[in-house]
Amino acid sequence: MITRRNILLAGGIGLLVAYRLSRGQPAATTRRVGMLLVASEAAGAHLRAAFIQGMRDLGWLEGKNVEYRFVYADGDMNRVDALASELIRQKVDVIVVGNATTARALQRATKTIPIVMGSVANAVGAGLVASLAKPGGNITGITTQQEEVLGKLIGILHEVTPGARRIAILLNESNPPHAVYWDAAQSACAALDLIALRVVASVPAQLGAAVGEIVRQRSQAVVVVPDPIYVSERVKLQALMQTTRLPVAYGFREHVVAGGLLSYGADLAATFRNAAKYVDKILKGAKPADLPVEQPTKFELIINLKTAKALGLTIPQAMLLRADEVIQ
Repeated sequence: MITRRNILLAGGIGLLVAYRLSRGQPAATTRRVGMLLVASEAAGAHLRAAFIQGMRDLGWLEGKNVEYRFVYADGDMNRVDALASELIRQKVDVIVVGNATTARALQRATKTIPIVMGSVANAVGAGLVASLAKPGGNITGITTQQEEVLGKLIGILHEVTPGARRIAILLNESNPPHAVYWDAAQSACAALDLIALRVVASVPAQLGAAVGEIVRQRSQAVVVVPDPIYVSERVKLQALMQTTRLPVAYGFREHVVAGGLLSYGADLAATFRNAAKYVDKILKGAKPADLPVEQPTKFELIINLKTAKALGLTIPQAMLLRADEVIQ
């Protein structure tokens, strides 16, 4: 027989069980993800947005279960170590980096906090990981073998300007892969019977002098190697290069959007979006040492037709057809 007393007792037991269950279920933990970029906040905005979108696609929502700590060196490599320490003090769970310089700074600063490479050239050669298959340590992510792509970039520039024999190669000697870049550029130029001219700009303040050196060496075309400082200063760099009236090829699409002639390489924003997969796995318990390093499999040719016309260049029709994007 159901009595009022039984109903009240059952209700009380139900409330007690619900209370105990709620007490036994901890509140959702908000994870903290850091990112260290050489670029300024404005110049790196599209990379930040791409990464956040990748995280959102995997269920990580800012203000709900993840919060971000972004720090920017504003093109000043001397600030990188201090910024790395700042992120560590903020007790982030994982840190995303965009190049070998920032990755090395964090490698020096911590052996425990996981580090995910968004787009780092020559990760094995730079000593960041033991191998692509078994990175070891606390670093994993995406590496771009830019030294291999650089030879292809020089070949594309030669197709566009077959009469140019003296090719200036702009290098940042503070960037760990610069020696590998220079070797690759020399080899590619030698194979095409071209002369590689070494030009250095390691800080933004040296860009003007570097462009002057390009002219002084009687360069007939220019290759700007992939570099975080150059992409961060892409608007200034393009304005300087424009004064030379020379065809300039770049490793990143961002330069062509800023007015450069052409680029060939991996999509930088896409690699940062893909880096979210590593962060997701690490936040769910995976160890960086067990996550193989990936390499981009797609490389894009971007051509700025407006710039080509301004330089008086005719881009071969076959090249226009194989381009991934033509900016009019």
